[in-house]
Amino acid sequence: MAPVKEGALLWEPPALLKKQSNMQRYMNWLYEEKTLDFKNYEELLDWSVTDIERFWETLWEFFDIKASASYIRVLEERKMPGSKWFEGAKLNYTEQVFRHFNPSDSAIISQSEVRPLEHMTWQELYDKTASFASGLKSAGVKSGDRIVAYMPNIAETVVAFLACASIGAVWSSCSPDFGSPTVIDRFKQIEPKVLITVDGYRYGGKDFDRMSTVKEIQNGIPSLEKTILLPYLQENPNAATLHEAVLWEQFMEDHKDASLTYEPLPFDHPLWVLYSSGTTGLPKAIVQGQGGIIIEHLKQLVLHMDLHKGDRFFWFTTTGWMMWNLLVGGLLNQSTILLYDGNPGYPSLDTVWKFAEDTDMKVLGTSASFLLACRKNGLKPKEQFNLDKLMSIGSTGSPLPPEGFQWVYENVKSDLWLFSTSGGTDVCSAFVTGSPFHPVHAGNIQCRALGAKVEAYDEKGTPITDEVGELIISEPMPSMPLYFWNDEGNKRYLDSYFSTYTGVWRHGDWIKINQDGSCQIYGRSDSTINRGGIRMGTSEIYSAVESIKGVTDSLIVDVSNHNGKDFMPLFVVLEKGINLDDTLKNKINKQIKETCSPRHIPNDIYEIQEVPRTLNGKKLEVPIKKILMDVPFEKAVNIDSVGNKKALDYFIDFAKNIV
Repeated sequence: MAPVKEGALLWEPPALLKKQSNMQRYMNWLYEEKTLDFKNYEELLDWSVTDIERFWETLWEFFDIKASASYIRVLEERKMPGSKWFEGAKLNYTEQVFRHFNPSDSAIISQSEVRPLEHMTWQELYDKTASFASGLKSAGVKSGDRIVAYMPNIAETVVAFLACASIGAVWSSCSPDFGSPTVIDRFKQIEPKVLITVDGYRYGGKDFDRMSTVKEIQNGIPSLEKTILLPYLQENPNAATLHEAVLWEQFMEDHKDASLTYEPLPFDHPLWVLYSSGTTGLPKAIVQGQGGIIIEHLKQLVLHMDLHKGDRFFWFTTTGWMMWNLLVGGLLNQSTILLYDGNPGYPSLDTVWKFAEDTDMKVLGTSASFLLACRKNGLKPKEQFNLDKLMSIGSTGSPLPPEGFQWVYENVKSDLWLFSTSGGTDVCSAFVTGSPFHPVHAGNIQCRALGAKVEAYDEKGTPITDEVGELIISEPMPSMPLYFWNDEGNKRYLDSYFSTYTGVWRHGDWIKINQDGSCQIYGRSDSTINRGGIRMGTSEIYSAVESIKGVTDSLIVDVSNHNGKDFMPLFVVLEKGINLDDTLKNKINKQIKETCSPRHIPNDIYEIQEVPRTLNGKKLEVPIKKILMDVPFEKAVNIDSVGNKKALDYFIDFAKNIV
């Protein structure tokens, strides 16, 4: 078929879907219980971002959020940062998960390159969580202590997290494919008491032993008092090589008959720490609260993704991406969450689609890059697999171009609900997302999320429509960060979101809001590198690259959605006499892979004579990114601020030759 044009209509929600959706159920409830009558989603959205106190209060009631103490007020004051939500309330994330479960139903279905397909019932999840929580308490872990996990996306990681949350400890995780410097830079900031880890992992059919890496992490984080080691790659890893280590099974066995209790916690008690890197300094340690995440994830998963109790919900993710946290959030609604650990392209790109068939998956979440890879390789899942149970596909991590939409409808299912979504680690949710009420148009995100006052601002701070502008949130949301860890005077927090517009959240994405309310994201407006949803500051990549002998300087940019592709070139300055041959390129890539992450290996590496810099020596990352995205030169660069103007010539020529 001929390529579809951007904005072409591909799908309209059937009347039955709309009628039976959770969104419609919520609107009916608002009418019956609150005499609020909304004719359509646009009216509901406008109310949700105008009367925000009442909106979030109705969600508390609609979702019947369990609390041991009620709140005094919904919102003390509308201000950012510093909004105080649901003061006086006492609740617990894990109690919300286990309050209405059916013991014999599947809570988690998981598979990995190491393990076959496995089911964990709700009763098993409850019992294991109780045992692990008791073990943590006996190890001296108290409310507010930090627990860190160097774990893959497997059921034990969920058990450990729920146990941690039940006692009010603060969770943080990294994927075991992260190198030790990257892990230490993140975890050391929060001074954890306990490390939970595996001995290694398998990816693409290859085993990666991580015992020496775990030892490096232990040595780099002096606050650690205990390490819990899960044998994952080997049956009997030598725990004696680590200090203060106990094997998972022994840790659980010592507390196998424990009962699960829940620490009553304030709404804004820290739940977890996520990491979203800036361009300089250590990764930002983002702290989000128990209550804010509960109510935001219920809103996003139940209303926008139409997730029902017992639905089988999957997102391909690792524990280093906020989508893992959102996936686990499916348990808040007693859905069945599906976990996969390994390479989605091994032994072929059919792996995820086979997993969908084998698990009766209803919601399949993935990245735009995966869908485009399936398209590029000519996959036709509808001809190979039974996907009758699959109702929707969610796409995030980067913008999905029209050809990605077209491939899904032609080769997966013609009656599928495909929703593209975008948000961030910063709120662990989506600002713009899917809706069971809206049609799907090629290249478009269906709508702005309820309770998220999303606007596009021009350079003067004026809201605009049908033009690309800065993504702005102009009213507070409960899942916005409580603070950054060890951020004296909230300096980094303020610099990250509020340095451009006072009292208004600037997210760092380019967005266009169309007249019909649909949206398009055009990638980052700052220099953070986002690959497959894993965000990393350029400073971390520079540190890895410039540690290699012969490399004196470097510049990296992530050009999102250029001609429907993600393109991340690395530019290096070399010592005189050093050649950029395949050996050096491989060495650079290996260093990035092992020190930062495999996802941040550049598409290609190019030699330049000098890195363009400002008058005060800062690398011109954002202007170069704009040049490579075809932004007119006079709008991309303030030439008067450039210290070495001739260095720009290379990039102007380079932009003309990007395919």
